[in-house]
Amino acid sequence: MEPIKQTISSILQGLRQKKEKASFKDPDDILKKGLAKKELSHVEFSSFAKGILRLKVDSSTWLYYLNLRKEALITRFSEDLPGIKDIKFSIGRPGQKSKKHCNSKK
Repeated sequence: MEPIKQTISSILQGLRQKKEKASFKDPDDILKKGLAKKELSHVEFSSFAKGILRLKVDSSTWLYYLNLRKEALITRFSEDLPGIKDIKFSIGRPGQKSKKHCNSKK
């Protein structure tokens, strides 16, 4: 039987390695590596959760263009974002926060 100290040590080692794989770098750095300069001015990081990278684009033209390149972008981003499964694009001005809908009575 393995002493408890070694068991706990190996469990903690495994958790550290899992955390290192799960953490990702600065989103802007990831976008700079995966997108061309021209594309960068039209795209902004929104979120990354459950393997889905969400990006904001500033027009429907860029939304269409980037959707055509989605598989290639997933392949490129997978180097820095292990576990990426999909990219979802939405239209919005870079720097603009999404509007919250509220049901308030007047």
